[in-house]
Amino acid sequence: MLNEKKYEFWFVVGSQHLYGEEALAAVKSNTLKIIDELNVKGNLPYPITFKTVATTADNITQVMKEANYQDDVAGVITWMHTFSPAKNWIRGTKLLQKPLLHLATQFLNTIPWKTIDMDYMNLNQSAHGDREYGYINARLKKNNKVVVGHWKDQKVQKKIANWMDVAVAYNESFNIKVARFGDNMRNVAVTDGDKIEAQIQLGWTVDYYGIGDLVAEMKKVTEEEIEKTYKECQEKYEFVVGDNDPAFFEEHVKEQIREEIALRKFLDRGGYTAFTTNFEDLWGMKQLPGMAVQRLNEEGYGFAGEGDWKTAALDRLIKIMTHNKGTGFMEDYTYDLVNGHEEILGSHMLEVDPTFAQTKPRVEVHPLGIGGKEDPARLVFDGSNGDAVDLTISDFGTEFKFVMYEVDGKAPEEEAPHLPVARQIWTPKSGFYKGVEEWIKNGGGHHTVLTFNASAEQLEDFAKLVGIETVNI
Repeated sequence: MLNEKKYEFWFVVGSQHLYGEEALAAVKSNTLKIIDELNVKGNLPYPITFKTVATTADNITQVMKEANYQDDVAGVITWMHTFSPAKNWIRGTKLLQKPLLHLATQFLNTIPWKTIDMDYMNLNQSAHGDREYGYINARLKKNNKVVVGHWKDQKVQKKIANWMDVAVAYNESFNIKVARFGDNMRNVAVTDGDKIEAQIQLGWTVDYYGIGDLVAEMKKVTEEEIEKTYKECQEKYEFVVGDNDPAFFEEHVKEQIREEIALRKFLDRGGYTAFTTNFEDLWGMKQLPGMAVQRLNEEGYGFAGEGDWKTAALDRLIKIMTHNKGTGFMEDYTYDLVNGHEEILGSHMLEVDPTFAQTKPRVEVHPLGIGGKEDPARLVFDGSNGDAVDLTISDFGTEFKFVMYEVDGKAPEEEAPHLPVARQIWTPKSGFYKGVEEWIKNGGGHHTVLTFNASAEQLEDFAKLVGIETVNI
């Protein structure tokens, strides 16, 4: 997968001086035990670092300023161990520009009835402090995440881990750069949008390049580089020559490899982590990139077809959130409307993401029937079974909107010997008819990102961080 920064999360615990230094020492001791165990046993994707016991407005403000300017800090986790007066948090919280999680927990998971006294009550006031702290965050409209439960509970730890992935995706969103080879597909509405607003709101940079820029890069690729990658592909995939002449098959597979190597070099040199192509803009190209795109998808690059930069950036974003597992560009293609068996077949001309593959991908070469170029090689496979979310981003001129539904993902049950593309099936959990109708009514596009590894809750959390309206059908 594409390299990402090594992120960490700061843990700030709230208290005050009212109960003396002995109490503050106990607060710190409890906090360090929680952090140590979470880091060792919590199955968290990123480490937690203890920062401070916050007792005054000045030190809260200072730690939030520091969090903003430390690039390796992806977010801040706060815990109100005792009663922390929330006026102390106003300035620092207003200044904080990183994601914030309020962990509403307590050191012990039970009330020690046989020994409890006022000293214990004064020290363990999370139920008290959570309300005070939560009020000020709500009043500041912070859109912070709240996780409630005992810190040793695996469900709580899973919620923290999921939020960490969202927080990192939020930070990385401002580093997403999309290279567009060509413009949008002509006369198509949903793939267009406001690039400036996307950069302001989501951090996405979108740059145009003529396809000739990629062709020039392809001319620099050496035969040695192509041979090396060809051998790697022979080991990784099943080569299906079919009715093709073997020399013809090899030549066309190697042309995709040439495109792959050129694309990777071009993207990496410019710091691009997502890209688009367009079958209407192929000057100087022998083939529309197919297998070339799929192999880059497998490495973590975001992609969408027909110049759809919004979906390409969204694809990269969710790949970050899911560590590039079970996530990729998708398109609604055709329906099964048999009563009681209604479902959607998702695919694309060539570029279905191999992170969906539950079968070993086959390399096949077939005519494309669109674009007017040579027969491209592509990876053909069946998709996955399981719970998934299908998400699109639409630009309504005055605002962006996420439209999504949770789905039952399914692998195809029947062979399709005349359909040489990868296939993924799904049915909206809301019901086929309601799901499709509401998707259309809300202006959801035909290009989406399908993910088996991000939850609707995570996607909604991200949308809140960037201020995007979300419709979850």
